[in-house]
Amino acid sequence: MAQDRVVIFDTTLRDGEQSPGATMTHEEKLEIAGLLDDMGVDIIEAGFPIASEGDFAAVSEIAKNSKNSVICGLARANFKDIDRCHEAVKHAAQPRIHTFIGTSPLHRAIPNLTKDEMAERIHDTVTHARNLTDNVQWSPMDATRTEWDYLCRVVEIAIKAGATTINIPDTVGYTAPRESADLITRLMATVPGADEVIFATHCHNDLGMATANALAAVEGGARQIECTINGLGERAGNTALEEVVMAMKVRNDIMPYTTGIDSTKIMNLSRRVSAVSGFMVQPNKAIVGKNAFAHESGIHQDGMLKNAETFEIMRPADVGLAETNIVMGKHSGRAALRSKLADLGFELADNELKDVFVRFKALADRKKEIYDEDLIALMQTSATAGNNALELVSLKVVCGTDGPQEATMVLNVEGTDKEITATGDGPVDATFNAVKELSPHGARLQLYQVQAVTEGTDAQATVSVRMEEEGRIATGQSADTDTVVASAKAYIMALNRLIARRGQDEPGYDTKGVSYKDQS
Repeated sequence: MAQDRVVIFDTTLRDGEQSPGATMTHEEKLEIAGLLDDMGVDIIEAGFPIASEGDFAAVSEIAKNSKNSVICGLARANFKDIDRCHEAVKHAAQPRIHTFIGTSPLHRAIPNLTKDEMAERIHDTVTHARNLTDNVQWSPMDATRTEWDYLCRVVEIAIKAGATTINIPDTVGYTAPRESADLITRLMATVPGADEVIFATHCHNDLGMATANALAAVEGGARQIECTINGLGERAGNTALEEVVMAMKVRNDIMPYTTGIDSTKIMNLSRRVSAVSGFMVQPNKAIVGKNAFAHESGIHQDGMLKNAETFEIMRPADVGLAETNIVMGKHSGRAALRSKLADLGFELADNELKDVFVRFKALADRKKEIYDEDLIALMQTSATAGNNALELVSLKVVCGTDGPQEATMVLNVEGTDKEITATGDGPVDATFNAVKELSPHGARLQLYQVQAVTEGTDAQATVSVRMEEEGRIATGQSADTDTVVASAKAYIMALNRLIARRGQDEPGYDTKGVSYKDQS
């Protein structure tokens, strides 16, 4: 591999999906994998095949459908995991097995292995994986907190056993950029056979340095970056794909590295991942946040009008944002809507367009102007419509300084309309109580978040909720100009997902309660 070429390894579908509440359906995983493949991602870590039947089915299907990318599955350091992983990825034109074990003192204590016992297991499991495929990646989990001498020893063992990629994970986001670069440089200079493999870096963002650490590792000699779309992942997340790609593109003077990524497809993929995972992108998020190319200061606006380069180091078009805008409103027709949605990355069949157009017209009657964010929120809501156990028929709330706050709701439960009036501490609480009365459940509300999609008093509110029931976590997200209605729909959506997952363990039902989580 050319020394200036950096391989992009995307783990949105594995590590990204491990974010509590970010579980994706079988179809959503296939969609995201297709977009990653089309964008030019070198390796897609499609999942953890032994975690559940759903994960196995998704990895297997992605492997069969991949056109360009290497398809990788994760496996712990045992034969059963590795065999299951191989069964899932073997259908790919380019399969990879990624096996790992925690090598730091804290992680060695979990399986109660001595250094010698762990070294033997690493040799045996990497050898087993290499006998199944010639593309094997090995990771010493929590490498940045592993003793230097022992890290060198186990890396050498993995290389001799047949690993072709050695990934060095900063599992808990502990390291700093200078340390990250130095660790890779020292390993490559010290470990026999290091010049025959690719070194990779996997950085978590616990201290907000994941991208900086990843880029520093590349300067130190790493030629594979593990990352996720929007930085999605465990705890504070991972290295963000969009950040490393654009950093290398913008700062080619000091980071003269290339990737195979089509950066113009970044924004579309970011929005789709946000939609299917239920994790909103913060407005000030680098590259993909809605304020990334927004300017409010008079000085900034004046400079932008004279020369955009005064306050923008990249063009919106570089990441797939249109520089011109079709203004959408109540007089816009189907053709304009189809064109605008296509610009935003949504390709609709005629029957899908018909349904979305009705929703669009209803929204346009309540808003003067429809923004891109409104349409994205509309598509997210439309994507969740279907055969659900619960559907909101109508809702009327009473609120104000003089209580009690109450909600009168008609809810379709398994095909039957049911009505009730419930009270609560505010209209949203009353609404949620009404749902619980009509469809009793033991789920606990973990998160309730409201965000205005656009500015103005007629702005749509996007409401996100996260619920937990018996270890299973589900999210719901909905947008409406009425915040209480959006809240009701998001709550019902999450509840529908929990209902669908009760007792399920089959393709499309990836339940957190049965997942084996790792933190590599």
